[in-house]
Amino acid sequence: MKFLLKTSTVSLALTAMTVCAAFAQDGFFEKNQAERLRVEQEFLKSVDFSRFKVHHQELTKNPHIAGTAENELVQQYMKKIMEEAGMDVQLYPYDVYLPNDPGKSELEIVSPVQMKLSQQEKVLDEDPFTKDDRLHLGFNAYSGSGDVTAEVVYVNYGRREDFQDLEEMGIDLTGKVVIARYGGNFRGFKAKFAEQAGAIGLIVYTDPIDNGFTKGEVYPNGPYYNETTIQRGSMLTLDWTGDPLTPYEPALPLDGPVQVDRLDPKDVAFHTIPVTPIGYGAAEEILSRMKGQPVPEEWQGALPFDYKIEGGADLKVRVMVDQPVDFVRVNNVIGTFEGAKYPDEWIILGSHFDAWSFGATDPNSGTAMLLTLAEALGELAKKGMRPDRSIMIGHWDAEEQGILGSTEWVEQLRDELSAKAITYMNFDGGVSGRNFGAAAAPTLKKLIIDASKEITYPDSTKTVFEIWAGNNPEPSIRNLGGGSDHIGFYMHVGIPSLSGGTGGVTAYHSNYDNFNYYSKFVDPTFKMGGAVAQLFGLVTLRMANANVIPYDVPRYAQDLKGHFDHAVKNVKEITPEFEDFKLVREALVRLERSSADYQQKLNEAMDQGSLDEEKQIQINQGLIGLEKSWIDPQGMYYGDWYKSLYVCNDPFSGYASWILPGIQYEVAINRTEKLDEWDERYAAAILDLASKIENLAEML
Repeated sequence: MKFLLKTSTVSLALTAMTVCAAFAQDGFFEKNQAERLRVEQEFLKSVDFSRFKVHHQELTKNPHIAGTAENELVQQYMKKIMEEAGMDVQLYPYDVYLPNDPGKSELEIVSPVQMKLSQQEKVLDEDPFTKDDRLHLGFNAYSGSGDVTAEVVYVNYGRREDFQDLEEMGIDLTGKVVIARYGGNFRGFKAKFAEQAGAIGLIVYTDPIDNGFTKGEVYPNGPYYNETTIQRGSMLTLDWTGDPLTPYEPALPLDGPVQVDRLDPKDVAFHTIPVTPIGYGAAEEILSRMKGQPVPEEWQGALPFDYKIEGGADLKVRVMVDQPVDFVRVNNVIGTFEGAKYPDEWIILGSHFDAWSFGATDPNSGTAMLLTLAEALGELAKKGMRPDRSIMIGHWDAEEQGILGSTEWVEQLRDELSAKAITYMNFDGGVSGRNFGAAAAPTLKKLIIDASKEITYPDSTKTVFEIWAGNNPEPSIRNLGGGSDHIGFYMHVGIPSLSGGTGGVTAYHSNYDNFNYYSKFVDPTFKMGGAVAQLFGLVTLRMANANVIPYDVPRYAQDLKGHFDHAVKNVKEITPEFEDFKLVREALVRLERSSADYQQKLNEAMDQGSLDEEKQIQINQGLIGLEKSWIDPQGMYYGDWYKSLYVCNDPFSGYASWILPGIQYEVAINRTEKLDEWDERYAAAILDLASKIENLAEML
């Protein structure tokens, strides 16, 4: 039986037994299921779909990069809306070291012709937002500053393997300007690998084979990149996430009462080569003039000529970047509905709010959804239905330059978060299309799937689950990678996290990511924001009101077995004689057994309602500690800020999810001598997790 908002004929007069049979949810005593349903029905009715568009239009009126007056207006609006919803709102200020202006930048062909190349999107009569004189040139934050002129080499996507291929081909990049297409890895690694290979400048563009005329109509007639669309973005690639001068510590205000030691910028491994992004129209002027050897077939893009690796001695390009970097005041905006019973148990939702331009999809579709969700939760609170646990909504600043705001908050509240946070849910660009998707820690996957069965997919009679799963018995939920504000929560502190919402084609990080584009191509009906708020509102309420935190504990063992099978396969590619992680396999047997025992005893206790208040508190505190089994003080060899043995963003691509990152790294660098160490470290973590679960089972 599915609960469909506004079409449900379910009556609260149903007997408790019937209600529970149809709508039983994990974590609630059987006797509390009817009340849970009543609260959830009231919440779903309280989600005002029209408010998403109101918030979205207000948030995206102005370009609002971090540290600007326009971004402060966004901050003030969010604070006002959350306070009106009944939330207690606090600002968390930081002084972070970042560029929020491109400074001076030029790109030109010097020979065989002299030609200045466009570094900004063209103004469109069909889109009034493009006429805003506050819009910046395309720029990459934390580019090096410099003025270089040199021959050109095409490096495909600029991935680690692309540079390895060039070395095998005998292509010398020393003293060259390289041009790379976006895709395949985090853009910062393109600069890192180029600099390591001896290049003195980098140009980055989006090839139309990846986003452009090969996909369909280009903007303004369609959603795809036109020849001037430019993807901006950070180039920061350090061994930690967050403010580059204060690893492990919050970048507290320079004029505040507590002073934090900061690194000298000269001692931080910033990129030194100038980097600039361009559209594929400007890239065509360079690539079409290249005369060297043909590229491998898979390196060929969609521009109308055969791509070449080298430009030759006659083709020279000048790249000039003079990018200022300084301390900038940023503010996180945190709203809280304090829990009625367990105020020190936290459910945290968040999205950043700073943008490269107007931020219509990235990030402020997520911001508008969270404000809509806050208002619906506020309506519940006004009717006397406050959550049992505290619900916090964090709007993070300065994410675009390197996930700065959220990371500083995590570092400031590290101990409190470790003890109190049940989950972090991230919605960066959370309503960016009409295709639902999610990525999550193992313990949270079932919660998302359950909630998706009870929400109507907009403009249809089907549920989100039915659209999402298609012909499959269950939809696929990905593993979290890098690139957004969950990193500090999940990979540094060990808080189960998820990222969810809707996606599609967007004007990612360009000056076209505005309300005009969104209303034409992303979600013209403006209904997806309300649906996402409903779905993750249910997830939030179930986490906040359950008698026992509804983690899917057996999912750890289920997922880990598959992950280690995959890890063994990868290891055998570098050392075929490798057999297995024997200590891990023994530990997994114990974890699977303890998890099954816990789940069976929990089910019995929930059916009987036999746990007293004190026992519930003890069990829930134990559940909060489970994910911490993955937090290893030693951390990763490629950066000990990354503490989770379970998951990390790929240190060679930046975005990809590395599950079992300690082992993944050994495979990536072809190192075998530490495999026994990782067998021991992973087995110890799994046994620690199993021991915690066994203790929970004993309480039941």
